[in-house]
Amino acid sequence: MKIESKTVHWGDRQKPGSYIPVTTPIYTAASYVYDSMDQLDRVFDLQEQGPSYARYDNPTRNALEEVMRELESGAGAIACASGMSAIHMSVLAALLDRPKRVLAANMMYGATTSMLMKIFDPMGVETTQVDPCDLAAFEAALIATKPGAVITETIANPLLRVPALDKIAELCRKAEVPLIVDNTFATPLLVRPLELGASIVCHSVTKYLAGHGDVLGGVIISDATHFDTIRTLSRTIGPVLGPFESYLTMRGIKTLALRYERQCANAIQVAQWLGQHPRVARVYFPGDPQHADSAAIARLFPKNKFSGLVAFEIKDADKPKIFRFMERLKMIVRATSLGDVHTMILYPAMASHRDLSPKHRERLGIHENLVRMSIGIEAIEDILADLDQALN
Repeated sequence: MKIESKTVHWGDRQKPGSYIPVTTPIYTAASYVYDSMDQLDRVFDLQEQGPSYARYDNPTRNALEEVMRELESGAGAIACASGMSAIHMSVLAALLDRPKRVLAANMMYGATTSMLMKIFDPMGVETTQVDPCDLAAFEAALIATKPGAVITETIANPLLRVPALDKIAELCRKAEVPLIVDNTFATPLLVRPLELGASIVCHSVTKYLAGHGDVLGGVIISDATHFDTIRTLSRTIGPVLGPFESYLTMRGIKTLALRYERQCANAIQVAQWLGQHPRVARVYFPGDPQHADSAAIARLFPKNKFSGLVAFEIKDADKPKIFRFMERLKMIVRATSLGDVHTMILYPAMASHRDLSPKHRERLGIHENLVRMSIGIEAIEDILADLDQALN
């Protein structure tokens, strides 16, 4: 079964009794009763599949976990209360019995960097940052730091760089270091990092997977080596996704392939249009033939699909001018997220990378005149018309 079909069917129609619901219901029970205490004992001991307590298992959440396990080709999946809780638990699981050192991409979501610096660092976990798109520098840092875990993104936020994940995974395997990949921007439709050799994959399901701006959640998918540890952490700490959010996410995934195809197609046209606009200084888009990581993109991405993200710099714009541009937008939504059906725009210096100092952002190339767009499924003519009237 191809991945587009799996998004529609996988995880559903599990038989709870003599009937089979067409779609997975919302199970709200906090605990579950069995006629046989011996059976309940086996369920608690994970010898038999079944729910016992909602922090451990929930049939609605389990269905979502099963579809994500399948889409990412993993050994198991755990749905979490947010994308950041998924990343947090992934790092915890990777470091549990390993050296308390992390080798992290220097281009990542600002909250992930902040988590490493403000939460893990005071706990004694040392973080070293490296450019994941400079393979020689990455390998040198891997050898020098001997980390307990490596973390990167499939498509870097917000400048949309694309590291050679297959080569990074190979280096990590040789060094026997687990590789954690945030695959939110790419989704399993673009790249499946576990198939390339990663150990753990995270998503913010808030974004493309749920896709309609009405869910806060995350998911971890891992290989067999790390899944038992992740499940134990989830059962102990309890940052699990609720049944309503699990249902909405699973419903969103059923249209993921259609939405993502339209978003990718629209993004190509938006990037090309922005590249010719006199008010635009620079466009960042993985589909640019001159992209610095074009070789990795050609090798890892399917043809003509580069995600629905486009970032660009407005000529001679400072923060007040960026705010005025964004306030002039009439259809495009000014909101702190991405991956929804509607086109959205974000100012990284204010939102996604607010926790980084201005000097840190400048070193990374996140300039004051940079905005990031998540392209939706609207008519392309309407997206371009709104941009044009706001830029002029």
